[in-house]
Amino acid sequence: MNHAPAAQLQAHLNQARITGVTITPVAFKDPPLLNTVGVHEPFALRAIVEVHTDAGVSGFGETYGDAGHIARLKLAADSLPGTDIFNINSMRVAIIHALHQDTIEGGHGMSGMVTGSSTGDRVLSAFDVAALDIQGKLLGRPVSDLLGGAVREAIQFSGYLFYKWAAHPGQAGDAWGEALDPTGIVRQARTMVDRYGFGALKLKAGVFPPEEEIAAIQALRGEFPDLPLRIDPNAAWTVETSIRVGKELDGVLEYLEDPTPGIDGMAAVRREVGMPLATNMCVVSFADVAPAVAAGAVDVILSDHHFWGGLRRSQFLAGITETFGLGLSMHSNSHLGISLAAMVHLAAATPTLDYACDTHWPWKDPAEDVIKHGALKFRDGAVEVPTGPGLGIEVDRDALERLHRQYLDCGIRSRDDTGYMQRINSSYQLQSPRW
Repeated sequence: MNHAPAAQLQAHLNQARITGVTITPVAFKDPPLLNTVGVHEPFALRAIVEVHTDAGVSGFGETYGDAGHIARLKLAADSLPGTDIFNINSMRVAIIHALHQDTIEGGHGMSGMVTGSSTGDRVLSAFDVAALDIQGKLLGRPVSDLLGGAVREAIQFSGYLFYKWAAHPGQAGDAWGEALDPTGIVRQARTMVDRYGFGALKLKAGVFPPEEEIAAIQALRGEFPDLPLRIDPNAAWTVETSIRVGKELDGVLEYLEDPTPGIDGMAAVRREVGMPLATNMCVVSFADVAPAVAAGAVDVILSDHHFWGGLRRSQFLAGITETFGLGLSMHSNSHLGISLAAMVHLAAATPTLDYACDTHWPWKDPAEDVIKHGALKFRDGAVEVPTGPGLGIEVDRDALERLHRQYLDCGIRSRDDTGYMQRINSSYQLQSPRW
């Protein structure tokens, strides 16, 4: 028997140790999407992490692009050379140790709405994805195989609706137009559904008085009688307001997401409303799970590999939700193609995924990405799981350089929805809860 191919493969894998990391911050155009803490700035920030190995194979991860987060990524990167690319546990230990002396401020990437999740897991995430990308390339298998195997061939996503201005101040209007009332939201939703085929819709709320946002949901129900609907005010409502809205929309919503701040507040709402409560704000780390379960605060956890520690630790979360009978889906922040590919592979290999995932993808200029076109396409509201090695995508080096140059030129170094809104409207005040 000829053992040469197996021996050659083993020798190849034995060389798969990290030799260095390249971190490239990028910026891409973002529309003026409104939320309870302000409005999106003209550019969204991300960081592209490329991990190099002595096997001559590199892998990519994507994460937040705030200055503080990038500084932590660099601390972590300096700790990783020599680490076996297949030993993500060792990577995690090295990263946590590197962050022990962390005195960096800010850098959570979520404009203050989600800041309590584990810093170590936020930093680990991009390296975890890059390591799995490399492992898949070395083995000739997609990342979903490394996570246990795909149980679905395509991943369903929901259309993510936002109140928005027609344009950033001083700029030309975009193709989406203004959406500041129920008519505008329905028009936006119709474009989303017609263009991408979404089979569920979610409204980012907490922007206008609850009565106006209830009217928008009712208008969506009238236009789309069969689509599951969700609303997410980012904890902008008091417990009393949340209960009132929940009762008024009982039988209309698939779930109500983060209506009020904190585990105790969510539990108080949950005792009074009929539909499930979902969260990506009061349960954002493993330390939050036990108290949320004990309080009966939530029914659905919206995971996000960017702050749950990557793909494998997100699968750990999926096991916990299955154990306690909780629903599971995915949260989204403004992202590029590397993040979308990672989300798709994770969702494919997570049997207990119960709801269509969130995505900001439609809000991104199609011409702006760091991956080559063609690997990820929306069809009937879903993205097919790539079957090529690793993440199954190819980074476009020229595009990466263009978006890096845009980062350097735009001048934005940390996401600040509130500060941007206050520069436009000096009387704007941040309030939580707002109504």
